[in-house]
Amino acid sequence: MSSRREFLGELTALGGLTTLAGLSLLPDALGPSMALADPPPPPAPGGAPPAEYTLPPLPYDYNALEPHIDEQTMRIHHDKHHAGYTKGLNEALQKLQAARDSGDFSNVQQLSRLLAFHAGGYYNHIVFWNNLAPAGKGGGGEPGETLAGHLNRDFGSIQKFRDHFSAATNAVEGNGWGVLGYHPQLKRLVVMTMMNQQDLVTTGLRPLLMCDVWEHAYYLKYQNVRADYVKAWWNVVNWKNVAERYEAALYRVKRAGGDDN
Repeated sequence: MSSRREFLGELTALGGLTTLAGLSLLPDALGPSMALADPPPPPAPGGAPPAEYTLPPLPYDYNALEPHIDEQTMRIHHDKHHAGYTKGLNEALQKLQAARDSGDFSNVQQLSRLLAFHAGGYYNHIVFWNNLAPAGKGGGGEPGETLAGHLNRDFGSIQKFRDHFSAATNAVEGNGWGVLGYHPQLKRLVVMTMMNQQDLVTTGLRPLLMCDVWEHAYYLKYQNVRADYVKAWWNVVNWKNVAERYEAALYRVKRAGGDDN
């Protein structure tokens, strides 16, 4: 498995992509405390992409999110499902390389879909794991002052945001994600849902907080009662990570002169 430094480097490299179905590939947990008025920029991407992408390690033990998310689910989710997206990403890139080398693009539509799906699964889970922390040890509680103020501004209150996010996430049809994101052109925080790994997300949205509601994320413990899983999930949300992601997104807009095109 790659180190965290290598893993963040992989995020910036992701096959030369700068966006994935509207989700900008901002590394998580890059910024300093939200108390700083003018944080340093995130590390600039550099170097060639890796020969192949590797499954990043979890930032905590498999049982660290108990009792809210069980150890068996975490092992299967990370070691099987996230590993599968990593493998699929590498295979899609290899097949697209072969198509370029041969000049045979007869299958390019299918390969493009596979790249979007597996790259989405690879990246979304990186955000998801780092959005979580053990309850009482970074997980749960309330967002920090700056993020809380902006949630109040854009949703009316923290509770209204939670209600909105939970309702939208529970309403995802089939498999997908609930997403809190920042949109630099709209200049606001928004809640959106995502089908599968990348469908239906507004172009340009920068993901800050993601809740996985594919059945493999919760079915062993919560069966078909998704709402109970989403309710429990709030107890392990790592608000520090969400705030750092938001800080990085805001800094990028500021560095671009207020219009991050």
